[in-house]
Amino acid sequence: MPTLAKGANVPVDAAAVRAVLSWTPGAGVPTVDGSALLLRADGRVASDDDFVFYNQPRHPSGSVRHAGRSGGNDTVEVDLAGLPAGVERVVLAASADGGPFGLVPGLRLVVSDAGTGAALAEFPIAADRETAMISGEFYRRDGRWKFRAVGQGYASGLAGLATDFGISVDEPAPAPAPAVTPPGFVPPPPPPGFVPPPFPGPLPPGAAPR
Repeated sequence: MPTLAKGANVPVDAAAVRAVLSWTPGAGVPTVDGSALLLRADGRVASDDDFVFYNQPRHPSGSVRHAGRSGGNDTVEVDLAGLPAGVERVVLAASADGGPFGLVPGLRLVVSDAGTGAALAEFPIAADRETAMISGEFYRRDGRWKFRAVGQGYASGLAGLATDFGISVDEPAPAPAPAVTPPGFVPPPPPPGFVPPPFPGPLPPGAAPR
């Protein structure tokens, strides 16, 4: 199994692959979640369905699945032969909750043949203050699939990463600003002849409000 440096690539002849992001869990270590994005030739998703993650763990085509986290592993499975027409890249991403990836020891990505279990590549990942990253990607080149070790970090988190590839991220609406009364403000007097309306009393039994 080759150990890849950042930016290196290897051919992938397997019809289906398994990408396992692993680390050493422990006290104070952030929670890590893997994800995947299916991209067209323009480097963007066709729709939000092309973002596979913990809240949307399976692509509608069934070709990409987030198998979930177990201990110090998080797994994404990709059926390269079954990807929808027009998908040219599958980006493997990850996010860290509770701190940056620099606090995640032993971080590495291992790609293997999903059918035989044979390891195809290993990528030890160095990180610092990033809270989201692209660990690697599968891409078509001359009719053949390859895997590239990427290791690109995002300080803007998973939402920032996903937005770069065309995912619509719902941001909470800002709360309206409270009304501020300037110091010394005195309300204007009522116009001449103004009579305030009488305060309505209680309705008699059975009467409907008007």
